Amino acid sequence: GSGKTECFLLPLLEHCRQQHAQAQRGIKAILIYPMNALATDQARRIAKQIHTTPSLFGLRAGLYIGASDDTPTSAMTADSVNTDKEALHKAPPDILLTNYKMLNYLLLRPSDQGVWQHNGPGRLRFLVVDEIHTFDGAQGTDLACLIRRLKARLRVAPDTLCCVGTSATLG
Repeated sequence: GSGKTECFLLPLLEHCRQQHAQAQRGIKAILIYPMNALATDQARRIAKQIHTTPSLFGLRAGLYIGASDDTPTSAMTADSVNTDKEALHKAPPDILLTNYKMLNYLLLRPSDQGVWQHNGPGRLRFLVVDEIHTFDGAQGTDLACLIRRLKARLRVAPDTLCCVGTSATLG
């Protein structure tokens, strides 16, 4: 454990806590992972952090990956986040964990537009790309274009989005 997750997770959770206290709905943070297994592991970690920190009560995180969950959960528990896609559309989480392909679908597919229903200008504050070194070449270009589209779609004002790229691998 190098602590790279804590570098973004603690400020991100504090921002979400403050917004929740002001009854601000919508996705405030998007965490992009290169592999579903990594996203799932981090989702459990975030669920535990929210569950064991009283001041974070009420915060919600959701996992939106391509794989269908055998038993999707529509509510947070001590060791899981919301994985029910329909529930995520109806009640978007504060924190969305996903991969870049699914984020692309969330921006494009009409059936997924409910997830953005509360995301007016200024709502999205954090964008984290974990293991950023894996996004090189064409995939890196795709990710850069996806981020531009995300910012345009959500009308993110310049200098308001905190972008974080993490990597324990140096090239």
